[in-house]
Amino acid sequence: MITYIIIGITVVLSYICFGNQSLFMKLALIPYRAVKDNEWYRLITHGFIHADMTHLLVNMFTFWSFGTYMEQTYKYMGFGNGAYLVLYFGGMIVASVYDLVKHRNDPYYVSIGASGAVSAVLFSSIFFDPWGKILFFAVLPIPGILFGVLYLVYCQYMSKRGGDNINHNAHFYGAVFGFIFPILLEPSLLRIFLSRFGL
Repeated sequence: MITYIIIGITVVLSYICFGNQSLFMKLALIPYRAVKDNEWYRLITHGFIHADMTHLLVNMFTFWSFGTYMEQTYKYMGFGNGAYLVLYFGGMIVASVYDLVKHRNDPYYVSIGASGAVSAVLFSSIFFDPWGKILFFAVLPIPGILFGVLYLVYCQYMSKRGGDNINHNAHFYGAVFGFIFPILLEPSLLRIFLSRFGL
């Protein structure tokens, strides 16, 4: 239910902001404004708006694909809805810290989208099911753990290369947060994860 509520709010706000530039700029992550004017709410609100319909659909489809599973997993593990919300919004915030520091003096830098949060949910699912299949380029099924490694390498490569207007750092840090978050909740899970590799 939480996954669907987040998706619903994100779709509605993103759609409204497609035609409302003033609201878009009020909700977007602008590190300069967050720091200078204490508008820290932007660390959360930017995750509810997107650049266009494709950006929105890709993020929400990925979130739906893994979010419903992770929401149930967190309940089954006894972590509850609160932990699931921390996973999503914690991933969103952690994914923004790099930009917050790097661009705090740049009034023109703007970042939007739920990619950091979605990456956190995706990588949390990889932690719990490392051998589960994920569609690479939406076509080729490969083990989640392999997808995860390739994803992180790709994010770092594209972050250094730049020029495509995609916040690859947010993807990277959100993913790392999502992977280690279950261990923070229950350290013994690390032993279970390693056992799946014969370690």
